Amino acid sequence: MEKRAVFSHQVLPYLLLAPQIVVTLVFFIWPAFQALLQSVRQEDPFGLRVKWVGLDNFLFIFRNPDYFDSLMVTAIFSISVALLSLVVALYLAVQADRVIRLATGYKTLLIWPYAVAPAVAGVLWLFLFNPTLGIFAYLLSRFGYEWNHLLNGGEALLLVIIAASWKQISYNFLFFLAGLQAIPKSLIEASAMDGAGRVRRFWFIVFPLLSPITFFLIVVNIVYAFFDTFGIIHQVTAGGPAKATEILVYKVFYDGFVALDLGGSAAQSVVLMMIVIVLTVFQFRYIEKKVQY
Repeated sequence: MEKRAVFSHQVLPYLLLAPQIVVTLVFFIWPAFQALLQSVRQEDPFGLRVKWVGLDNFLFIFRNPDYFDSLMVTAIFSISVALLSLVVALYLAVQADRVIRLATGYKTLLIWPYAVAPAVAGVLWLFLFNPTLGIFAYLLSRFGYEWNHLLNGGEALLLVIIAASWKQISYNFLFFLAGLQAIPKSLIEASAMDGAGRVRRFWFIVFPLLSPITFFLIVVNIVYAFFDTFGIIHQVTAGGPAKATEILVYKVFYDGFVALDLGGSAAQSVVLMMIVIVLTVFQFRYIEKKVQY
């Protein structure tokens, strides 16, 4: 029999919901409304003079080739971060699920990077790949490759992809490991008795059972790559060199707080929000059909 909570006082449910409603209004609804309002206006950096421009801000960004370059960089960056972090996390979770001795310590070490702030993670990898002092740059030079992400846009993009993926691996690892431990061992043992090898057991039994978690993590990782990687980009490359790592969220910041184009920055934030919403709806509309609950 289903048990439902019954409140004797009619106001109590609304009081319990009030903190979350206030947080949503203050930190989501109000900023989103302000972004929509500023996107159709042009104002000076001090907000003293405001001019209604309608859709001119949107027309300007869509006619700007730099915006589409940033959109392409964002697509490459977000897809690479999501794929790399998910694949590595799944591999580590499978290996951790098999560990018997020192399993707790092994899992704890894999979880620790999630506690690192994005800006700190960016600085860490910046030191590792520093062209002059970085240990990885030194090792690459020993093999005849001169690493310099300060001048090479492809290397800079690769560096921020690695840093952002490393930061997210721990989060994905937690969910994959929990999903693996929830799979009945009897299913694995039965398939092994039927002659299925380790690879076939994973692809035809384990991975389909992980599809709900995988779908959830795909959505979360795409949103993470679009928004939460700002700190890494800002600390490692600041969008350079030559805007090779300027993803959309960083372009919103740069145009608004550095170039002081408040209307254009607001219009870009609205477009970015719509892109993420469309991507999320697309994932729920088409990718979720392949999920086996």
